[in-house]
Amino acid sequence: MDLNPAGWLRFLMNGGPIMWPLLACAFVALGVIVERWMVIGRAATDTEELLEQVRRHLSEGRVADALALAEGTRGPVASLVASGIRNQDLDADAIERSMEELALRETPVLYKRLGILDTVITIAPLLGLLGTVTGMIKAFNVVGNVGLNQPMGITGGVAEALIATATGLAIAIVTLIAYNYLTEKVKEIISEMETRATQLLNILASLRAKSSRAEAAAPVAGGAA
Repeated sequence: MDLNPAGWLRFLMNGGPIMWPLLACAFVALGVIVERWMVIGRAATDTEELLEQVRRHLSEGRVADALALAEGTRGPVASLVASGIRNQDLDADAIERSMEELALRETPVLYKRLGILDTVITIAPLLGLLGTVTGMIKAFNVVGNVGLNQPMGITGGVAEALIATATGLAIAIVTLIAYNYLTEKVKEIISEMETRATQLLNILASLRAKSSRAEAAAPVAGGAA
């Protein structure tokens, strides 16, 4: 088999008509993988430093600066933090619900189109198997019509079956690797969203407790004066 593009194209076309839907699956999977890799890559930002800066701003009473910092940072985790800061005057349960609502909106965006890859993983080997069946039918038809006097016709059908099977499996294997990688990245982002939301709630609770202690101590100090 030639290693140049024309040789590869001739090789693939020997797989029979089932190669067209297989190639369509390959191009669709490639497009989704590239698009999701870019989107998920932008969403997977390190927000540890963001939380530390937000903690510092809030402890110093600079709520506007903390909100501006969170809103200026890309990614769903930063959006979650910004939502919590905007609702800091509410009680803890209300803040948690507001962040949960935003997380419920962001999660489907992260998983968007990954179902297409799951479909390709399932359908590509089935299409390859269909190509195997049609190739073997072609080979047996040659045997039935002319016997074993035309080995080229028989081997052509067998080659068509094997090429279709190999192509379907190759597409499914590559797509499965990409699908698992992207799914794990989404799970990591969701886990980070939960962690940062809990951290922000703890920060706000600590600041409220500190403010309450200061208010409770103020009358005592005034009475002593």
